[in-house]
Amino acid sequence: MKTIGICSDHAGFELKQYVKKWLEAKGWEYKDFGTYTTDSCDYPDFAHPLALAVENGECYPGIAICGSGEGIGITLNKHQGIRAALCWIPEIAHLARQHNNANVLVRWTPPGTHRQNSRSIIPRSCFGEVLFDRNTYKACFPEKGNGLCCFY
Repeated sequence: MKTIGICSDHAGFELKQYVKKWLEAKGWEYKDFGTYTTDSCDYPDFAHPLALAVENGECYPGIAICGSGEGIGITLNKHQGIRAALCWIPEIAHLARQHNNANVLVRWTPPGTHRQNSRSIIPRSCFGEVLFDRNTYKACFPEKGNGLCCFY
């Protein structure tokens, strides 16, 4: 497995620290793109570097954590090669990975989240098989219309 990229804003910092410990316990390498404190900050400052690293193959997959998950997800999805999916339960993460080829898992941070079981944060299926279907193809390549993807 490649190095996993991870970032957060100040609201996601505690959960990110928890996830990093969990990744270390699994023996998985990661690169932290920030933030590095709970001081107020702007999530795009960390989302863009993570997106670029996933796009250029330096990291895969990516994990992004912020207060609602929405802003950081929107920012990540501005990058052509990113398919960031807001995942709040393992089933959604699994489906986003398998059916939508999501390459960045976005998490929001409800109170006490850092104490949750790690399986609810990053399900093992996030790193599994991808079904690159017609919907994903049309979403990624709108200019090609309804043509079938060369990955079939």
